[in-house]
Formats: sequence, C-alpha cells, structure tokens
Amino acid sequence: MDSLPNKIIGAVLGACLVLLVMNLAASAIFAPKMPEKPGYAIAVKEEASATGKEAKAASSQSIETLLQSAAVEKGAVAAKKCEACHTFQKGGPNRVGPNLYGIVGDKKGEGRGFNFSAAMKAKGGAWTYDDLDKFITDPKAFIPGTAMGFAGIQKDSERADVIAYLRMLSDNPVPLPKAAK
Repeated sequence: MDSLPNKIIGAVLGACLVLLVMNLAASAIFAPKMPEKPGYAIAVKEEASATGKEAKAASSQSIETLLQSAAVEKGAVAAKKCEACHTFQKGGPNRVGPNLYGIVGDKKGEGRGFNFSAAMKAKGGAWTYDDLDKFITDPKAFIPGTAMGFAGIQKDSERADVIAYLRMLSDNPVPLPKAAK
C-alpha cells in the first residue's frame, strides 16, 4: 500500500525523461546557425572631418547674403519649433532654455536670469549674425558641451528667416550686415 510515493517519484522521473527527449529532438530539428562573427553590425553615420564641415560651410551662401532676402514672418513660423524650450516675449520667462528676446548682439552665456552651461559661458563674446547662424546650424559643433539638445536647422533660408525674426525681437534691432559683393 505504500506504492503512492513510488508512483509520484515515477511520474516526476517520467516527466523529466519526456522533457529531455523533447529537448534533444528540438535541438536536432532546429539547430541554430552560429554567426561567423558574434554580435550585430550597427550602421553608424560617420563623423565628417573638420575639413568636410568647413567645405560644406564654405560652399553655402554667407548669412549676410541670406539675411538680405530673409522673411521675418517665415522666421516666426519656423521658430515655433523652438517654443518647446524658449520664449520670445519681452520679459518672458525662461524655460529649458533662456528667453530669446533681444538675443542678437547680447552676450553669450550671461544674464537673462538663466543658468547657462559651462561651455556656453566659456564661449564668451556677443551673439553676432554669423555666430547665430553657426549655432542654429549645429549647436553641439559650434559650442561643444552645450546643454542644448536641438539637432539644428540645416536649410539655409529657414535659418536666415529665424535669425531675421530673432533680430526683430528687440527694442533696438542690430543693423543687418552688408552682404559681400
């Protein structure tokens, strides 16, 4: 009458035997093909060399030329994408980034009641049209270490429109630079 524990042990051993046979059969049927080289190939965009970036910048029109035909209205529309992090009203609050009213000609990394990154503070100088153009094109390239996570505006005319709009956000707009002939 003590056969119940023997039956339980037999059932457990039988189940283990069935699992072992199924595992061996599955391994034989579905044999994995091991890659020659372990891991996955990840496609990475190659960094352009400094000379490549300079050549690209040299081939496009200068910001002085682009500003001559820039449209403030188009710049106001294009700057909408900046409103997630910046405000544009006089005396407006800072957000993730500083308020941009009166930015053209203002000092980099100073004032505005904003805690700028160390890289921005170290850059120094005033925001010229050329500096704004370079920064808006690729913030991380112009000021390595900046906290600004924006990828940049690649289209020259759109960038010029945004800069023209920023210029108008001032009590005394900085005069437009003369285009080189």
